[in-house]
Amino acid sequence: MAAALKRVASLTRTLTASRSTLSCHTSKSYFTYSPEPGMPIPDKQPIWTKTADEAFQKACVRSDDLVFAQGAAATPLELLRALTDYGVSQNLENVKIVHMHLEGEAPFAKPEVAKHFRSMSVFMGGNVRAAVNEGRADSIPIFLHEIPKLFKEKILQPRVALIQVSAPDIRGYCSLGTSVDSVRSALVNAEIIIAQVNTHMPRTFGDALIHQSHFDYAVEHNVELPVHGGKPPTKVESQIGQLIADNLVADGATLQMGIGSIPDAVLSALGGHKDLGVHSEMFSDGVVDLVNKGCITNNKKTRHQGRIVGSFCVGTKKLYDFMHNNPFIEMLVVDYVNDPHIISLQPRMTAINSCIEVDITGQICSDSIGTRMYSGFGGQVDFIRGAAMGKDGHGKAIIALPSVTNKGVSKIQPVLKLGAGVVTSRAHVRYVVTEQGIASLFGKTLRQRAHALINIAHPDHRESLEKSAFERLKCMPCP
Repeated sequence: MAAALKRVASLTRTLTASRSTLSCHTSKSYFTYSPEPGMPIPDKQPIWTKTADEAFQKACVRSDDLVFAQGAAATPLELLRALTDYGVSQNLENVKIVHMHLEGEAPFAKPEVAKHFRSMSVFMGGNVRAAVNEGRADSIPIFLHEIPKLFKEKILQPRVALIQVSAPDIRGYCSLGTSVDSVRSALVNAEIIIAQVNTHMPRTFGDALIHQSHFDYAVEHNVELPVHGGKPPTKVESQIGQLIADNLVADGATLQMGIGSIPDAVLSALGGHKDLGVHSEMFSDGVVDLVNKGCITNNKKTRHQGRIVGSFCVGTKKLYDFMHNNPFIEMLVVDYVNDPHIISLQPRMTAINSCIEVDITGQICSDSIGTRMYSGFGGQVDFIRGAAMGKDGHGKAIIALPSVTNKGVSKIQPVLKLGAGVVTSRAHVRYVVTEQGIASLFGKTLRQRAHALINIAHPDHRESLEKSAFERLKCMPCP
């Protein structure tokens, strides 16, 4: 009898818990749901809430949940604010938030909420950098084109996905706007989707479209998108950009520009080129000026001819206005855009990326300063390798950096700092450019590489680098 009563009590608790869960969120079944974002789900509409706070009260985020957040210019800042407030008020524990680079504040990464939330960056920005380096957050070293695999292969299984989208059109379609990248993969593998609908989000095409019937909860919150860049390049950055434009970018080249002011400086120096194309995981304001001048036509591309291809972006309002309702741009998933094989098929593929430091053998550190994590792998290796593999034999893989830091420390070093991460290996590297010149490293011996890199180091550091090179290589650098 006692055993039977225990079973009844246990069954009652299970049924009560199930009803509680269903009252928060109705699970999607085989018959009512397809994860394909472009397919409208019959007879389903999102639950529209008046505030983001109300959306989380209805969604019932739980302790130990994994939450995905869209990033870059599409960072859903109001949803992240409301999630943080909800987690604290409900005393949730160990809610993990996986994301790429986020713009704006990251309230969930502050020390006072460390009990409730833990950030997991696949590419980190400055708003979570301190949390990672203080042990309150995590980073995942990964190539950008492989991030979608984390969701597809169930290595990461987000229960909730937070996104920011454009307003729905007459057929109910919204756009992921400025950030498609790994978002699509996370969405089709999430149980609950919460959308921040923003009339300021540009409507983009390609893989960006999603029908509103896939949203479980939606809240309208109209704010300007975060802005980044827009500043003129420094003298050193302009010199680097001009060197690359004059010597390494050909007419008809397909361009990829990594994150940073140096790739932007290259764009500003390309006003005399023609028939340029863009196939890049990201792009920024510099592309707009080149399109308006007629320099970017995408005419020579063999794939997506006549179209700019990107996966995410961040810039100023000028860029966002240019992207809105513009069929000249296709925003595609990052496992396609950054696939080294796809990259290798682009004509005269020219990849331009920056780094933190390089040693005299050509090892490139781009994700850390010594042991202190700074960013991540991103798409650098995807494009450096893809460009070098160029099927037409004309690809160029370029790493660009100032010769010294703002404090006058050489960025070309005898060895990388202790604990520094090698992102681009010495076997991957092709061209390294500073304001002092261009070093071509492919096929060069270690002492030839040392010679070439010392020649593009700042003159104040060349003598000490030559001495250190002799100590390391046991012979003098030579051409």
